[in-house]
Amino acid sequence: MAQYEEFSIDQGTDVAIEIHLVDPLTNLPKDLSGYDVNAKMKKSYNSDSADTLDFNAIVASPDTDGIITLSLTNAETDALKAGRYVYDVEIFTYDSSGDTIIERVLEGRIQVTPSVTR
Repeated sequence: MAQYEEFSIDQGTDVAIEIHLVDPLTNLPKDLSGYDVNAKMKKSYNSDSADTLDFNAIVASPDTDGIITLSLTNAETDALKAGRYVYDVEIFTYDSSGDTIIERVLEGRIQVTPSVTR
């Protein structure tokens, strides 16, 4: 089950969110070798795909440190309407059969606060 976290983002700013994943069996950083990341936010769970914003999501180097970085540019956050959004972060890899294995690691809400200076 994914962890739940709320964030606040200011319109028109660069945003970077660093996520540290821990292996629950060893209590050490999760080895993310061979994993990729998807992270999206939208106004509501039922919003259509046109309202979805993809985070720039990467596994930070080295993969064995278990760190994911999500980011948005100031132009991307400036285009967001102020208000509440939902988001989630998934990691995925492929097994020996080529099937995709997906794990949701984080989900929650994001509050976008308006900017006066534009």
